[in-house]
Amino acid sequence: MIRSQIYLTENEKSALKLIAEETGRTQSDLIREAIDTLIEVMGKKNVYAARKKAFGLWKDNSEYPNIEELRNEFDRSF
Repeated sequence: MIRSQIYLTENEKSALKLIAEETGRTQSDLIREAIDTLIEVMGKKNVYAARKKAFGLWKDNSEYPNIEELRNEFDRSF
């Protein structure tokens, strides 16, 4: 693990300390869990955004070959 220094507000520090005491976990462990959750959520959002952006990418694009023609050509080669 890599040591990192963060700045927390008084409210964040107090709440974090209280949660750590109530759960029996360390503050560092709770912070890592929160970061992992954020990474997972943002990663899913990024994947969704990329899929949404790619939807219909080839529609009405004459630069790409006609799929039906390619399939027919492939079928005739056997």
